[in-house]
Amino acid sequence: MNEAIPLSLYIHYPWCVQKCPYCDFNSHAAGEVIPEAAYIDALLADLEQQLAEVWGRRIDTVFIGGGTPSLISPDGLDRLLGALRARLSIRPDAEITMEANPGTVEQGRFAAFREAGINRLSLGVQSFDDTRLAALGRIHDGGEARRAIEAAQRGGFDNINIDLMFGLPGQGPDEAAQDLREGIASGVEHLSWYQLTIEPNTAFAHAPPLLPDEDRLWAIQCEGEQLLGAAGFAQYEVSGWARTGRQCRHNRNYWQFGDYLGIGAGAHGKLSHPASGEIWRHWKQRHPQRYLASAHGAEVVAGRRLLDPADRLLEFMMNVLRLHEGFDRALFAARTGLPWTAAEGGVDEALGLGLLAWCDDTLRPTERGRLHLNRLLQCFMAGAD
Repeated sequence: MNEAIPLSLYIHYPWCVQKCPYCDFNSHAAGEVIPEAAYIDALLADLEQQLAEVWGRRIDTVFIGGGTPSLISPDGLDRLLGALRARLSIRPDAEITMEANPGTVEQGRFAAFREAGINRLSLGVQSFDDTRLAALGRIHDGGEARRAIEAAQRGGFDNINIDLMFGLPGQGPDEAAQDLREGIASGVEHLSWYQLTIEPNTAFAHAPPLLPDEDRLWAIQCEGEQLLGAAGFAQYEVSGWARTGRQCRHNRNYWQFGDYLGIGAGAHGKLSHPASGEIWRHWKQRHPQRYLASAHGAEVVAGRRLLDPADRLLEFMMNVLRLHEGFDRALFAARTGLPWTAAEGGVDEALGLGLLAWCDDTLRPTERGRLHLNRLLQCFMAGAD
């Protein structure tokens, strides 16, 4: 495997003001007091146990996700980022993203977050419509969403993503299109636009809302793609739309099967070891209290798994086929350590089904392949020799 595999850092912050009924992330209602100082101590202790595995490698991107990381105080964030820089070689031009809630309290911190070193903000807007936001259990309204974007821009952010959902309870094509028009008009550089799905073990799974039917969803998707394209946003992955030069570098590293450290409650990571040819996944204790209690010892790692050739083949395809640009043989070999023959059977099947196509030396999902991604991935489930 190529020793130049990019390396990212993911930091999980597990608390939010309240749990949304559609959310299946590892997030927990904060209550009255968040143990901020203790959690930052735990994050750093967690990281220090992994430093030997990444010694000498540079961090290309950092992503602080959650939960609602914008609940961190500016002083706490400054301390965390300073401590990370003291322990890791973070590139001067690294993309450093923080997820943020549009709530009023967090808005007042945006300028301080930018000063601390955050250079990309991801706002969980979901919709600008008050009725739809209430149906989603969001704690902000449309006005707060608009003011949050403006506050981020005033605070010095010129690289902002907003999350927008479609297919919301009671939503029609006109309402979905209006959300996109507002998002586009706000001047943000990136949009994560995705369909609401009902996930297991969520409040919506226990009491499902009435969602738009397939015909209405298709109409929403078609109109939305036209609006985004006409406004200068290019779709580069399943739910990612960006203006020129503003693709999310951190997410691209995931999709291209790069490496990443994961620290924080429930965080996952993936590390390649060129000397041995091994690729390992790891994940941390999921519950915040369990994580806090274990972070200073080896028991913070809840599990590890060595990827066998079949795992590498399927996981590479599960990630890279999200990208419209596709991949070439060199990327496959560098990121999986496998010969091209390991992928040939699945590639030939997908080509025959019209789900993949060669463009010069690059293999890309066709429009049909993007619409039927699960069927495309089935071509690679037989495993690798």
